[in-house]
Amino acid sequence: MRAAIFNGPRDIVVGDRPDPVIEAPTDAIVRVTLACVCGSDLWYYRGASPHDQGAIGHEFIGFVDAVGSGVRDLRAGDLVVTPFTFSDGTCAICRAGWPSNCLHGGGYGNHGMDGGQGEAVRVPFADATLVKVPGTGHSDQTLRSVLALSDVACTGNHAAVSAGVGPGMTVAVVGDGAVGLSAVLAAHRLGAERIIALSRNPARQAVAREFGATDIVTERGDAAVEAVRDMTNGLGVEAALECVGTGESMATAFAIARPGGMVGAVGAPHDVVVPIDTVIFRNVGLRGGVAPARKYIPELLDAVLSGAINPGRVFDFETDLDHIVESYDAMDERRAIKSLLRVGAA
Repeated sequence: MRAAIFNGPRDIVVGDRPDPVIEAPTDAIVRVTLACVCGSDLWYYRGASPHDQGAIGHEFIGFVDAVGSGVRDLRAGDLVVTPFTFSDGTCAICRAGWPSNCLHGGGYGNHGMDGGQGEAVRVPFADATLVKVPGTGHSDQTLRSVLALSDVACTGNHAAVSAGVGPGMTVAVVGDGAVGLSAVLAAHRLGAERIIALSRNPARQAVAREFGATDIVTERGDAAVEAVRDMTNGLGVEAALECVGTGESMATAFAIARPGGMVGAVGAPHDVVVPIDTVIFRNVGLRGGVAPARKYIPELLDAVLSGAINPGRVFDFETDLDHIVESYDAMDERRAIKSLLRVGAA
């Protein structure tokens, strides 16, 4: 099959990889129709995080092509969306609601696993991992939003859930990438009354407004902190959603949270320091982490199919697999929020 191959920083090509095959009774083979580039892929592309040479990508939707003898809930031809990690659904951690930390699970596109940025993927624990998309004849807009559930929509949702966002609250979102914008959408869906989006990019500000942001702060660093505090009568926000993963973004999130508030952090951390004095003496909490996407997908999928949310709006750049480098470069240069890849026929 044809797939993106990561050879090292700034070196991604499209080449041939072995066709995936059923290796365990609980496996399924998914023929990929839509995939995308994740912000975390950029860390590998830039050389800021380690990644094995070989397959890459962890977000995709497609059709089941084959199933192992132990798969009970899926059959060839089913349209499915995968969370960005696979999980068995039965271990103690999965049963506690944290499938992204499954004792027997893992991720796609690294450590020998097929990547989502390719024509097909072997999915372990298919019944527990894959979510069937009901119905047929879905619009392209709907399919784009289903794809967003594979990672960014769930990760943004996790930021909001971790910070305890609820009706009537004042929330700020640090980060205007696809995850940050998804966090704005999640905060709006969960009933926040005021949502302050920190963004200097007009195109991303527009999406934030569409997703429910009531206010935009264009400043950064200390100026952003001052602006948010001025907007909240000096108190700060009840929930600060950190969706970048840098030291500055984490510092900003803690600084704009009011005493008793909560930071929901989902950005992959790079040179981040948690200000423990703020945690202790200002009573600002910290929750978050890798989103348990498999737990969130069913509820969010219902919202997508009903038209209540449109998380696929974050896709503003599109290529096919042959031009995948353009997809990476568009995001790396901040010309795109998130790049969509058309891989196979729907």
